[in-house]
Amino acid sequence: MLIKVRRDTLIILLLAFLLIFSGRLLTYVAFASTIEQEQGIPITGIQIKGNDVIPLETIKANIASSGLREGSYIDGDMLRTSKRTLPLSEAIDDAQTYAKNSVIPGTTAMPIVAVDIKVDNETGIVTVTVVEDFNKVSLDGTPGSIFIGSHIKEAVN
Repeated sequence: MLIKVRRDTLIILLLAFLLIFSGRLLTYVAFASTIEQEQGIPITGIQIKGNDVIPLETIKANIASSGLREGSYIDGDMLRTSKRTLPLSEAIDDAQTYAKNSVIPGTTAMPIVAVDIKVDNETGIVTVTVVEDFNKVSLDGTPGSIFIGSHIKEAVN
């Protein structure tokens, strides 16, 4: 059975469809293009430079302990996490301390001697530059040296 539809009815239905579709599309585009500035600038990621031996995941986990992690927001000079609010300078100082305490997996060696952390307040990217120094690390078995494996592990002084 063939349904007969007049041409003007078909044009009206087609225009109504286009109007509804374009309204939904514009609503979606407007929602997707808005940036939530209510909570501040979100921390979008951590970039680490200068590490050779210590894995990136170890350094990132230690820095995340200070509050500089995804899900936190920069609101002016304050860092807002899910649990607390603290000054951004204090979070950066804590992150530097925690990054220096990163160890080589399987040892107690802490070869990071200097850390520089910069937070971009516009993009939310945290850039961490580490300097590893192996001059104090000795592996010969003397006191203060580092034993790898199941041996006794002592911290390097």
